Amino acid sequence: MELKIEGEYEMSKKRIVLAYSGGLDTSVAIGWIGEQTGAEVIAVAVDVGQGGEDLEVIRQRALDCGAVEAYVADAKEEFASEYCMPALQANALYQDKYPLVSAISRPLIVKHLVRAARQFGADTMAHGCTGKGNDQVRFEVSFTSMAPDLSCISPVRDLALTRDVAIEYGQEHQLPIETTKHNPFSIDQNVWGRAVETGFLEDLWNAPTKDVYTYTDDPTYPPLPDELVISFEKGIPVAIDGNLMNPLQIIQELNTRAGAQGIGRIDIVEDRLVGIKSREIYEAPGAIALIEAHRELENVTIEREQARFKRQVDRRWAELVYDAQWFSPLKKSLDAFIKDTQTYVTGDIRLQLHGGRATVTGRRSESSLYDFNLATYETGDTFDQSYAKGFIEIYGLPAKLAAARDVKFGHGVDFGIGNL
Repeated sequence: MELKIEGEYEMSKKRIVLAYSGGLDTSVAIGWIGEQTGAEVIAVAVDVGQGGEDLEVIRQRALDCGAVEAYVADAKEEFASEYCMPALQANALYQDKYPLVSAISRPLIVKHLVRAARQFGADTMAHGCTGKGNDQVRFEVSFTSMAPDLSCISPVRDLALTRDVAIEYGQEHQLPIETTKHNPFSIDQNVWGRAVETGFLEDLWNAPTKDVYTYTDDPTYPPLPDELVISFEKGIPVAIDGNLMNPLQIIQELNTRAGAQGIGRIDIVEDRLVGIKSREIYEAPGAIALIEAHRELENVTIEREQARFKRQVDRRWAELVYDAQWFSPLKKSLDAFIKDTQTYVTGDIRLQLHGGRATVTGRRSESSLYDFNLATYETGDTFDQSYAKGFIEIYGLPAKLAAARDVKFGHGVDFGIGNL
């Protein structure tokens, strides 16, 4: 998938687009890249809901740090609609726990990096990832998938821009950034959730402390239960308590309400793409609440065999996205299957948020496959129980024949009771 932008042009001097966060490392990287490569740097800042400073402040800081151009984009709605919603429809949880907070944001950031590269005549992309994590792969594989003609570098990995070098460089050049504040954690966050690692968390025996969490309150002492109704259309949430909202608004609303109940705290030892295990702490109150509601509505509206197979697809989809395969042919094919399964996933789910848990307490859908008259054990039951005996005979026939053969050849089941 190659992204083309109107107004492409060529520059006499090499240009590099840098994924810019506004922090120490990427601010220092602007000048560092210029010194190491002789290229001009275009800083690209994409807001996917990470909070913090205004985009205009970040843009000006990039220019003050030496960028020749600064491209900024408010992509929160785009991220929520085009990246978070597919993850929701896939009930995407890597290792059955992690809702792909960082993984789904990287393809979107790269999309804007490619757009900026075309707009400003750059032929290389740069990012601030280390050589140890997943994100370097996600950035670079996404980049080559969208713009195979462009190259990529990593200042931290390729140009020896270590943390101590960055601090020294920032102080020496009097860059407009804070270089002395110590934060023991590495944090990445957006509207879908928050990821925290490193520091004392690298010792697997250490429990997370209160300062690890921002999106969620302590579930040990929750407020009163919060009950709400989420309405879905074809697997996409469209309203809360009857109030129509777009995906971004719904995620933000649930981040607040589920976060207040301590929902969405995840502590996991994760299998990284690069082959090592890593301890990660996540907070994803809105994502976890939505996945719980969506999965239950699927239980009501998706046919049994389709639902069983979709659970396998969901897991594989999450693995592909985690492993930097957002643009892969297999992921594209799985997208088509998942989209088809959402045809009838329309209805309402009543959800109770309390004490760290999102619990489904009610379901209703015009496209439900649940038939009260078939399910009830009371008067009005339309299920003909006389059919069950013949069904069991036929269903159990293969196992019955195999068991008889085993007995014939002396391989019957040993019940462990000796010769009685």
